[in-house]
Amino acid sequence: MKPLIGISTYLEESAAWGTWDLPAALLPVGYPRLVQRSGGLAAMLPPDDPAAAAGVVARLDGLVIAGGPDVEPVRYAAEPHPRTGPPARERDAWELALIEAALASGTPLLGICRGLQLLNVALGGTLVQHIEGHVSATVGTFGEHPVKPVPGTRYGALVPEEFTVPTQHHQSVDRLGAGLTVSAYAADGTVEAVELPDPQWVLGVQWHPEMADDTRVMAALVRAAS
Repeated sequence: MKPLIGISTYLEESAAWGTWDLPAALLPVGYPRLVQRSGGLAAMLPPDDPAAAAGVVARLDGLVIAGGPDVEPVRYAAEPHPRTGPPARERDAWELALIEAALASGTPLLGICRGLQLLNVALGGTLVQHIEGHVSATVGTFGEHPVKPVPGTRYGALVPEEFTVPTQHHQSVDRLGAGLTVSAYAADGTVEAVELPDPQWVLGVQWHPEMADDTRVMAALVRAAS
């Protein structure tokens, strides 16, 4: 039986399709398609009562925390930077609860972009609220840059070569969360991947694997969840 992989979603006040313009819980299709191409079953997890997170995670074989808006700085005891986006408090509360439940239960966990940042915050780390050079100059598109793995890490074993990845973010890891190890860097020194040591399978990547053809990272999550 294919493992069931839950993916957190956006929560938008207005989304348009066909003749409709309504509040929606949504997700770019690249996320479920990447799970499916990697051998898993995809389930969307819209924001809910954080108290429900442990019960939800108990029904999953693996968890993906998707990309999205900036984490509210109050979550890591910081004042907002002028370039920090508006808060998504329901997502922050829900996804932090999902992460905590996955860590407590040993459920394999992959954080993507915002997901990496939330993982770092959940473990007591902080964020750089604005960096230059990792956001595409064209609104609504992804840029790309090479990422260099750290030998001897989980990510380094999955992708041992320097690899060009799709990227679209303006925040990054500052102080590393408790227990995390950096497993990839950009050329400018920006942290691009973090992980927890074995035996728990926990990895966060700053880029967007759902926007590319390479399945190595997601397939590793699906294997761990099998």
